[in-house]
Amino acid sequence: MLSLKTSIIGKKVIYYQEISSTNDVAKSLDVEEGTVIVADRQTKGRGRLNRKWISPEGGLWLSVVLKPKVAPQDIPKIVFLGAIGVVRTLEELSIPGRIKWPNDVLVNFRKISGILTEKVGEKVILGIGINVNNNTPENGIAVKDVLGKEVSLVHVFKILLENLDELYEIYLKSPGTIVELARELMILNVPVKVLGNGEVVGIAEDIDEDGRLVLRLGNGEIRKIIYGDVSLRFL
Repeated sequence: MLSLKTSIIGKKVIYYQEISSTNDVAKSLDVEEGTVIVADRQTKGRGRLNRKWISPEGGLWLSVVLKPKVAPQDIPKIVFLGAIGVVRTLEELSIPGRIKWPNDVLVNFRKISGILTEKVGEKVILGIGINVNNNTPENGIAVKDVLGKEVSLVHVFKILLENLDELYEIYLKSPGTIVELARELMILNVPVKVLGNGEVVGIAEDIDEDGRLVLRLGNGEIRKIIYGDVSLRFL
């Protein structure tokens, strides 16, 4: 039984041993705001651009149903809310994490978590996957790899929901504050390649007030990236 110190997120938790995708189930259910769908494993987990997200037992796979009453342009900022929540949760486990724009959390420049947001009607589904005790692909890393031991999934789950709840309250009052908090944790001032509408290479200098990536090209031109797949070029 979870003993959560939250006001919105986690009021109701729906647990599955196995599920296709927590985001898909969250989108299909008529549930109150703050409901969390969590599963031991997903058979069709996915990330951005419909990439397959391997979701075996031992990881933390969940989706949160949100119904924010904010301006439409502030909805995409929820992805930062999720990423900050993951970084803060890792910090409580003595693991330093950083955000790779827009939706990945890295530890030692290897992916430990991914965030996927999807909007359906009034609902925004915040999907989060964290490698905890599971084995990962070569470019991934798990909490157990960093700490050298397995940790309680329930403990990580509880910390995460409490962090998300606190951040969601901040977001509802001031979406811009979430962007400021994300900027402090973002991997910036590094060379990146962005794939989207073509390929762009430059220095990731900043994120603006709307959460767009500010890229400085080789000729000095500044370009703001709304959507794209970012890879760090020094890796």
